[in-house]
Order: sequence, then structure tokens, then C-alpha cells
Amino acid sequence: MAIVDLAEMKAELGITDSVDDALISSKIDAAQAHLSALLGFEIEEKFPDGAPADLVGAVKMLAAGWYENRESSLVGVSGMETPHGVWEIVSNRRNYWGVGDGS
Repeated sequence: MAIVDLAEMKAELGITDSVDDALISSKIDAAQAHLSALLGFEIEEKFPDGAPADLVGAVKMLAAGWYENRESSLVGVSGMETPHGVWEIVSNRRNYWGVGDGS
């Protein structure tokens, strides 16, 4: 289960219609899977009572970035590998050696 729901993500993006609901949902799932891989643990397993706000924010940043920039290349604008802030969150919570709790 995603730590960010569709309604929450649509509010973040300022979207009120349902045209892109499936696409947005897929971006949420992809962002959470990517963040979990970077962290070295499954977010919802480590935090069964609710993910911390910084991880929720990181999923939103990734999903929003991937939704708004769906092309593999950008022309005329500066591109970034990961949205600002995500790497800082990952570095604070990452399980680098498979030990510790990452919290």
C-alpha cells in the first residue's frame, strides 16, 4: 500500500479532474518503490503505523517530478536527476549496511 494516496497527490499537483488518475497512481507506486530501493528497506514495513512526514514528502517530490516531466529528455530547460531534498532525506534514513533501524 502506498504511503501517499491519490487524493493527496492530486492536491499536491493542483489537479481536480480524474483524467490522469491511473497515471498519477502509477507515479506514486514507482516513486515509493524507487525510494524504498534507495533506503534499503520497505517503508510501510518499517513504519506500519504511518510513514514519517519526510518520507511522505520524498514520495510526493519524486512522483510529482516524474508526472510533470514524463519525457526521457528535456529541451530548453534544466533537468535534475532527483528533486532537491530527496537525497538529503535518503541519506538521513538510509540503511547503508543492512543494520540499524533507519529511523
